[in-house]
Amino acid sequence: MDGEVRLAQRPEADALLSRSPLAALVGMLLDQQVAMEWAFAGPYTIAERLGGDDLDAHEIAAYDPERFAALLSDKPAVHRYPGSMAKRIQQLCRYLVEHYDGDAEALWRDAATGTELLARLKALPGFGAQKAQIFLALLGKQYGVAPEGWRGAAGAYGEEGSRRSVADITGPESLEEVRAAKKAAKQAAKQATDGKGAGA
Repeated sequence: MDGEVRLAQRPEADALLSRSPLAALVGMLLDQQVAMEWAFAGPYTIAERLGGDDLDAHEIAAYDPERFAALLSDKPAVHRYPGSMAKRIQQLCRYLVEHYDGDAEALWRDAATGTELLARLKALPGFGAQKAQIFLALLGKQYGVAPEGWRGAAGAYGEEGSRRSVADITGPESLEEVRAAKKAAKQAAKQATDGKGAGA
């Protein structure tokens, strides 16, 4: 994987995200209903609690589910919903073991087009259409994974210079810009919904 990312805003967590395809995938999976930097610090916390310096899909897939949930629940918890996220991470790792021999990078290593890679990402447990597009944009913008047509497949998240998602975070300043853009988009969506209600 190319480049140093700054998604967690913590050097040791970002170093893991920069070198580990599985850590990046798990961080993306955790990125919901918590602050982005909390989500992307999660893989480092999990690796540390497992006693290693990286995540291993085979190890996580085979881990006792109750013990794995407890590992994520220990203070400070890895996520606001550590129990359900533990299940999702194990489902993701089992899928990777079954389909890619546990090698997360194999998801994109031989993907010929952005459309093909998007389809592979959407097939992952816990990855809906939006999450798959954001991760595709993250791969293209920050990891040097750029199959033909990746920007188009990533939709608005693939646009150059946009500030829509974690794919655009390169430091504290861009983190705040993305946060502001997300807040504005939520407000606009709420106003549109309220407006529809008023006219009904």
